[in-house]
Amino acid sequence: MPSLKPKIKLHGFNNLTKSLSFNIYDISYTRSEKQRQEYLEYIDEEYNAQRLTHLLKEVASIIGANVLYVSHQDYEPLGASVTMLISEEPVLSEALVEESKQEEPGPIPETVLAHLDKSHITVHTYPEYNPHEGISTFRADIDVSTCGLISPLRALNFLIHSFDSDIVITDYRVRGFTRDVDGVKHYIDHEINSIQNFLAEDTKQRYQMIDVNIYQENIFHTKMLLKEFELDGYLYGLKEEALSNDDAKDIREKLLLEMQEIYSGNNIK
Repeated sequence: MPSLKPKIKLHGFNNLTKSLSFNIYDISYTRSEKQRQEYLEYIDEEYNAQRLTHLLKEVASIIGANVLYVSHQDYEPLGASVTMLISEEPVLSEALVEESKQEEPGPIPETVLAHLDKSHITVHTYPEYNPHEGISTFRADIDVSTCGLISPLRALNFLIHSFDSDIVITDYRVRGFTRDVDGVKHYIDHEINSIQNFLAEDTKQRYQMIDVNIYQENIFHTKMLLKEFELDGYLYGLKEEALSNDDAKDIREKLLLEMQEIYSGNNIK
């Protein structure tokens, strides 16, 4: 619901910097060297610089930003980066500004680095694998940093639905201050008590989540771990029906261990 607090009348430009860092991990099991290479090549193509650029342009549109410059690069042998510079739209509607500040989910997709004026969006991808356990992982790091009225939180729901995410680690921070017409400093210009409030209900049902927030510093941290999964969705070049019960159990345990270690940030074994 819209905030009942009176609007702040600012003196000059809104100098608050709002930064959203979003890390996703996708886990797969690749038994052979050939399957591992095919998986990495598939991921590299699925999330190449061209597709990532399209995703970031969608993010810019969702948060009401104007793209000023785009730089993108595919790397050898794997990985891609996109950077965008962005600015607020020349005429940013009041409705969009207020909508971006509400603690509610933003839009989702229907189906790297961008540069904004004093703001930017970046994405970097990191495919890798465990040489001993048959586990391959894909990580994408996305940063959306805005300065002014617009908030990157409105893009969070879209980003989560744009990737097959087993683990999601999200950080949001508001930096600096802006002054009102009376000269009083304001260190945040919207209400927030958890990043989870900006997630859709279906996402909340699918993930186990924990928060680590420092409210007095305007720092918010949420970690998300997929609750359940079907093994076939994690086997690259294999089918569960072709595995023995012992093999299926062993692979499932390896996948779960990988997810739990990334989620906790600790090596369990």
